[in-house]
Amino acid sequence: MSAVTTSTSTASTTTAAAAPGVEAGEGTQVRRRRRLSPGKRLPASRLVGPALFIALWAAASAAGRLDPAAIPAPWTVLRTTGHLWTDGTLPTDILTSLQRAGSGFAIGLTAGIALALAAGLSRTGEALIDGTVQLNRAIPTLGLIPLFILWLGIGETFKIAIIAIVVYIPIYLNTHAALSGIDHRYVELAEVQGLSRFAFIRQIVIPGALPGFFVGLRLGVTGSWLGLVVLEQINATSGLGYMMFQAQNYGQSDVILVGLLIYGVFGLVSDSAVRLIERRVLSWRRTLSN
Repeated sequence: MSAVTTSTSTASTTTAAAAPGVEAGEGTQVRRRRRLSPGKRLPASRLVGPALFIALWAAASAAGRLDPAAIPAPWTVLRTTGHLWTDGTLPTDILTSLQRAGSGFAIGLTAGIALALAAGLSRTGEALIDGTVQLNRAIPTLGLIPLFILWLGIGETFKIAIIAIVVYIPIYLNTHAALSGIDHRYVELAEVQGLSRFAFIRQIVIPGALPGFFVGLRLGVTGSWLGLVVLEQINATSGLGYMMFQAQNYGQSDVILVGLLIYGVFGLVSDSAVRLIERRVLSWRRTLSN
């Protein structure tokens, strides 16, 4: 009896001694899991990098480390922006560029979504569409400019068409990849539940394709601005690219920097808007970003 009691008390002591170690181990694991996370999102964190770049640019200009003729100081660029805005040149060029980019983006967005759905939901559509899009992707889009000028003339139409091509390719590729990556078990579940085609697309296809679609949308938005800066230097009479091309002829580096900074601001704002919409639409996902 005394041996049993001694054995029981020894086991209890061992268990009690081990319990704090187990709890400490569990606490350590929890702390490690928390440290792996990026942490809380910082407010306006995306502006830190550009602000630091401008601060370094201003410091180098003030210290005389930069040639003012090649890289004017930030305050010189700001003063030039004010003059161009007062003259009425800058508002007109900005509006023209926005119209071109917006028209091409709308056409490319519509084409990218429609082609991705047709290729992703039908084997026949995939056979007819996917290979053609992959071939188009392999051809440098800006290399199509001479051919499109012959087809559509040298006016606004070919510029919008090129921007649409630049936009639709990443939207199609990412949306189609997201559709192809939907788990087939969801499809089987929809068939068992007897969902209609429309209900299947609304409840399974769209939620499954949205993450990839937003990735393609961000690439498409950026691509529209990248294509625009080249296209506006070809037989254009207005636009930010035209303004920069004219400034190059007269050696006005401050005007060129004005155009580049405006393109950069447009790209950052549009990308941030897409990311904001993405976070709201996909708020149900638990990811590192949210």
